[in-house]
Amino acid sequence: MLSLTKASLKALTRNPSAVVFNLVFPLIFILVFGFIGGSSFKIDVVFEKNSDTSNHIYQELANSKTISIIKNLEFDAAFSELEKGRIDAVINIENSPSGQQIVSLKTTKASPERGSILKMIINEIVNKQNLAFTDAKVPKTELKEIEIEGRRYKTIDFILPGQLGFSLLSAGVFGTAFIFISLRQTLVLKRFFATPVKKINIILGESLSRLIFSIFTSIIIILLGYYIFGFTLVNGFVTFLNMLIVSVIALIVFLGFGFVVSGIAKNESAVPPIANLITLPQFLLAGTFFPISNFPEWLQPVSRVLPLTYLNEALRKISFEGAGLLDVWKDILIMLIWGVIVYAIAVKVFKWE
Repeated sequence: MLSLTKASLKALTRNPSAVVFNLVFPLIFILVFGFIGGSSFKIDVVFEKNSDTSNHIYQELANSKTISIIKNLEFDAAFSELEKGRIDAVINIENSPSGQQIVSLKTTKASPERGSILKMIINEIVNKQNLAFTDAKVPKTELKEIEIEGRRYKTIDFILPGQLGFSLLSAGVFGTAFIFISLRQTLVLKRFFATPVKKINIILGESLSRLIFSIFTSIIIILLGYYIFGFTLVNGFVTFLNMLIVSVIALIVFLGFGFVVSGIAKNESAVPPIANLITLPQFLLAGTFFPISNFPEWLQPVSRVLPLTYLNEALRKISFEGAGLLDVWKDILIMLIWGVIVYAIAVKVFKWE
């Protein structure tokens, strides 16, 4: 098994496509998003449950292309997201007994630029509304701002875990499928089968080589993000180690997809279409490049089924929030359930020749 692992690992390092899909592509995305990070002016806001949404201020904000109103988020959850910088403000609009409108704006130091822009937008709306009531003894509308402490949520904190998931899924599906198709077509697997080598050792050897290679590329991706772009590792080495453990679990699951593809595909030319049916929906819908909340509501349940979604969310919780493995047990459990299903299928379709 160790000999097979060593030989397979050597072949991987000499394979340009493996290096490109596992390391180069994710690094390119990280570099691009890292350099353009902070350029987006999309402002995510949440209105408190009892906030008055029938007034002019709410309508102005709802019609603004700059502002995205997030709905169906409880106050405690919204406040937690505000502290982390995942949303930019929590707003409450209420009417006082005297008829005055009070706009309470809670922003965070985790997102100071967008918080300042939102305050300017609301101030402009409030000033226009007050000008229409110049004869009033008190302003028709009053803005009260509260800024809370928070850790800044940078673009790289969202993008890097997604690119790490991209790398692991690519390695698990494309790497495994292509290598087993190649070994089958060149009759190497048939020759292995004729030797005293146990079948499980052949599979373990190939899987272990991909595990080592992918973990090595994961380390490079995380360290590059940390030292070049300031990727957040809340608890330092402990966070780094937890990310690697979750990555190992996810890769083992993704290897199962690769075994399924290699069992279904008749030749190498059939691998890309089948593999893309598995990977592309996950790359696009699992929160790899954009938050799932940005998708239409009818599409979000589809995102919540995909295993890559739970890897991306677990990595982000660990890196930015400082969550431990026990804190992300639901995400790990769902990935393991996927693993059981996928490996059950792989056993049925896997072929040695």
